[in-house]
Amino acid sequence: MRAERITDSLCYHGEGPVWWPSGVIRWVDMLAGDVLTLDTDGEVTRTHVGTIAACLRPRAGGGAIIAGRHGLVTTERDDLGELRSHPDVITDPGLRFNEGGCDPDGRFWCGSMAEDQAKGAATLYRFTTDLGAEVVLPHVTVSNGIDWSPDGRTGYHNDTATGTISCFDRDEHGGMTDRRTFVDCEGGSPDGLTVDAEGNVWTAMHGDGAVRCYSPAGTLEQVVEVGARQVTACTFGGPDLRTLYITTSRENLPAGEDPQAGSLFAVSPGAVGRPAQVWRP
Repeated sequence: MRAERITDSLCYHGEGPVWWPSGVIRWVDMLAGDVLTLDTDGEVTRTHVGTIAACLRPRAGGGAIIAGRHGLVTTERDDLGELRSHPDVITDPGLRFNEGGCDPDGRFWCGSMAEDQAKGAATLYRFTTDLGAEVVLPHVTVSNGIDWSPDGRTGYHNDTATGTISCFDRDEHGGMTDRRTFVDCEGGSPDGLTVDAEGNVWTAMHGDGAVRCYSPAGTLEQVVEVGARQVTACTFGGPDLRTLYITTSRENLPAGEDPQAGSLFAVSPGAVGRPAQVWRP
């Protein structure tokens, strides 16, 4: 199965797609600090939110939570106006936020990475309702896609540099216990991920030009080919949640190489996704 290119090469480093409650797909041009929105008429708008726009999720009742370079930004407006910046969480200038998501309790999680991808320098954080940062997982290298099973009992997380997808049990307090390897990607680089309504785990394979689908048991079920090598993340959207949207990057590519890199792709792989978990402050 092959994904269709649905935008031009709009992004230097496209990441973090999310299907918005209003019925549009949003994603980030991370290193440009921009959020992109593809509306129902096929028009793409770009909103600048900071020096880095690592990821975003909808806010319950309208608005968004956005991870910037070192701290979080929130808004109560769906057009991303009237942004409010919160105190920095990351104090080391060599680190920045990378990817995140919301858990079944409506709390925001976000991981970091070193600019030079130094091994073990990063952290996965969970944020309280008042946006206090709690360290969930230290000594990460490139914290990436995070999502939970449909029943909320199992979480999935990628530390891209390890080449594995991890899973963990969600305890009664919403924390992470018994972290273990879910899938060894055999030398590949798992990036962003999403979990569908049946509990299958879809992960972008950075450098491989593909998205892989694994069953809840960890069996490879399907591979979606993408017309750009640096595949970064994926999510389900569309009115029936049957479209898999896929972001790509042209970061560090020579001019003219991999010409579709930085585009948004889409495919209908025969699976159904779930509405985005929202942040509930």
